[in-house]
Amino acid sequence: MKAKGNTMKNFKYANLVAPAILILLLIFILFPHQTRSTEVGIRVIKWSPIAKQGVVQKIYAPGATYFFPPVINDWYTFDTKLQNMEMTATHSRGARQGNDALIFKTIDGNDIALDVIIAYRIDPAKAPDIVQTVAWNNYELEEKLVRPITRNVTRELFGELKTEDFYIANKRTEKAELAKQQLNKILNNSGVIVESVLPKDYRFNAAYQQAIEDKKIADQQVERFKSEVKATVEEYNQLLQQAQGEVNKMIADVDGEFLKAKIAADAYYDQQSKIAKAIEAEGTAQAQGIEKMVEALNNSGGATMVKIKMAEALTGKKIYLLPFGEGGGIDLKTTNMNDLFKLYGMQTLSQSDPKKDNN
Repeated sequence: MKAKGNTMKNFKYANLVAPAILILLLIFILFPHQTRSTEVGIRVIKWSPIAKQGVVQKIYAPGATYFFPPVINDWYTFDTKLQNMEMTATHSRGARQGNDALIFKTIDGNDIALDVIIAYRIDPAKAPDIVQTVAWNNYELEEKLVRPITRNVTRELFGELKTEDFYIANKRTEKAELAKQQLNKILNNSGVIVESVLPKDYRFNAAYQQAIEDKKIADQQVERFKSEVKATVEEYNQLLQQAQGEVNKMIADVDGEFLKAKIAADAYYDQQSKIAKAIEAEGTAQAQGIEKMVEALNNSGGATMVKIKMAEALTGKKIYLLPFGEGGGIDLKTTNMNDLFKLYGMQTLSQSDPKKDNN
């Protein structure tokens, strides 16, 4: 009876263990491995009776779940979104605590500390190579590869600038672009793509920083003086142009008045010339007429014409004939004295004062 009971008990245990083993086997075979929305997964086969050991050259896409045994396989994920590695002297910020800025010398020998942000991302297609040769996660990749190379290259290129060049934004930008190009040449084959190199704050040693600040203030004053001088010169030029404009206007007005006077004088001259020519023509015509009249008078008919004109002039007038003697006086012997006294009396009466007559 006892043996039979043990047999039943062992059978019962067997019925429980077999399903449990099957469940464990299924879990082992179908163990889930996940990737987040920005991650890619890499599988490494450690042992398999049917597959080749090593890194599987397959990219496990983001946001999915994959099933395979855990112990005989390793699983690695990489975040492929943009990573910002900030190297700064600010203790509360950056990839590392404490002063993590780039410290180097400028080409003219001055010490400088430069804050830099390196923006990079992982190339998903290179993820299997990263696992095989460099790192198993993002942190290791940044510490082993990205950080040391970016610090060295950036420090070397920015060290080619002069101290004064750091105050010129274009020169800093040019070096940042050159650093980006150099870093991509080095890191692209290792699966890292550098998107930008962004230089931030920069600091010199205290004494030199003060000297630079003093120089900047002096330069600003010089520029201010230059601006004031330039403004004064421009104001003077403006006043000069205004004065020149007024002078030109006065000259133009005088020229206009002169032209008007000249036109009026020319018109008056033309008018007087025409009048003179008309007078000259009239005088010439009159002279010609007189010449012709004299010529006519000098001819045989001239005496007759004179007589005719005298006759016309004496028409209607009384004529008295007085006898004259040989000495030029009046011949009293032959003169009718009564008629003579009568003539002179009438003339005296006509010339007497009317007022006296009235009195």
